[in-house]
Amino acid sequence: MAASAGKIDPMEQFLVEPVLGRHMDLFGYDVSFTNSALFMVVVFVLLALFMVGGMKRELIPGRWQVMAEGAVGFIDNMVNVNIGKGGKKFAPYIFSLFFFILFANLVGVMPLAIVPGLHTFAVTSHITVTAVLAFLSFAIVLLVGFAKHGLKFFSLFVPHGTPWWLLWLIPPVELLSFMVRPFSLALRLFVAMTAGHILLEVFGSFVVQGFSSGGPLGWMVSILSFVMIVGVSALELLVCAIQAYVFALLTSLYLHDAVHLH
Repeated sequence: MAASAGKIDPMEQFLVEPVLGRHMDLFGYDVSFTNSALFMVVVFVLLALFMVGGMKRELIPGRWQVMAEGAVGFIDNMVNVNIGKGGKKFAPYIFSLFFFILFANLVGVMPLAIVPGLHTFAVTSHITVTAVLAFLSFAIVLLVGFAKHGLKFFSLFVPHGTPWWLLWLIPPVELLSFMVRPFSLALRLFVAMTAGHILLEVFGSFVVQGFSSGGPLGWMVSILSFVMIVGVSALELLVCAIQAYVFALLTSLYLHDAVHLH
């Protein structure tokens, strides 16, 4: 984590680097297997193990099976409540979206740095990853809307009860609000995860520098910073779950608009 001149750079933890230590080019494109890709694979494997372990269908379900069934039931309830009729077919996508983000967030806050040479990488702290998820959700909303309603989908931008003398204003405002959706989805998750990791890094640097400086004041700074790390870590765990839930919830609400218009 130490940067040049012996200073700690809180942004260095977000640096995307090749896992093998060197870049690989293919037809002029960098196709290196990076730490970001590695941790996405880790998240996929953990999610697959979670589901495979919970799909035993035992007569008397164990704890793992109960957790998996609870996860499926949780997403089914979210889809039924927020999308309604015709929303069942979107449950697999909402499930994948929610648990990929949740597992990625949780893996990103694991304290692997206590093992020399290891550190976690929060893939959801990169706007490229959150933007892909957001624009994929937005594309599905558009495809569903136009496939189901055709050009009538544009009526979504004219709310019921809109006075005729406001038709010049309301539709453009509604369209702008609709087009901002993927950006807000991507930025919300990206900012929340990035801010939390920066705070942890900053307080961690205060702990190290406080102990290095010595003296009562240095020790006090280190202890207070450590207490803040514990508090921020607990808050980060809560944010990990909340951000995954908000992303999945908003996606299901947007799908509701595409399926039912108003």
